[in-house]
Amino acid sequence: MFARIREDIRCVFERDPAARNAFEVLTCYPGLHALLWHRLCHRLWGWRLRWLARFVSLFARWITGIEIHPGARIGRRFFIDHGMGVVIGETAEIGDDCTLYHGVTLGGTTLEPGKRHPSLGDDVVVGAGAKVLGPVHVGSGARVGSNAVVIKDVPEGATMVGIPARMAGQREEKTPQRQATARKIGFDAYGTTDMPDPVSQAINSILDHIHVTDERLVEMCRAVQELGGRLPDARIPDLDCTPFENGQEPEQEPGRETVTEQAGEGDGTGDHAR
Repeated sequence: MFARIREDIRCVFERDPAARNAFEVLTCYPGLHALLWHRLCHRLWGWRLRWLARFVSLFARWITGIEIHPGARIGRRFFIDHGMGVVIGETAEIGDDCTLYHGVTLGGTTLEPGKRHPSLGDDVVVGAGAKVLGPVHVGSGARVGSNAVVIKDVPEGATMVGIPARMAGQREEKTPQRQATARKIGFDAYGTTDMPDPVSQAINSILDHIHVTDERLVEMCRAVQELGGRLPDARIPDLDCTPFENGQEPEQEPGRETVTEQAGEGDGTGDHAR
């Protein structure tokens, strides 16, 4: 039991940068409190003490603002951030390493007995205010955007947005070649590849192109050296990634001209280039 509690506290530190110490997490996080109460309720439900399980879960809802039916099945390292207004139905099933934000509903759409609530795979994130309704299956690694309403099965790694939710993209694999190229040029866009951002997708395509170009240049240089040619060693310069402050562009060093200014000198097109 204590090992599971330590695991729950560690997962809070991994997913919430506001967490400062274990005592604060254990005493001030309603998501963790709701999870601990649910384990007791689920045990009582399994012992067929149904009324007592429902009563304890009602008490847990009063003090946490999170309603989890005692019959719901929840995996390990489950994290509810903020938590107010979260509702998890009786036949819901949640895999390992899942995260729910406030206002999420895992609800049913029928009054018939049996399986009527969603099933979440591993490593699923459901954004604030989202609703996942009915006996649908959300594949592992999927992301449900804020305020989306999911009423159909979600494939693995998909990102769902809108009402009703539609797939906006799928998570890309972080290839070793792309990672190496990004490190070499001093830029890493992988913090945004989990979302269908067209800018990050374009950057990733450029990284792939640079990787192929570098391989061809290495082959050409090797062929020139085999023919007796001599090529000087060249180091790829580091990029200046100094962030702008207060929306102001960094001051231009004296004597340095921009590319557009250089392009406009001597041909009368300087104003147009600018």
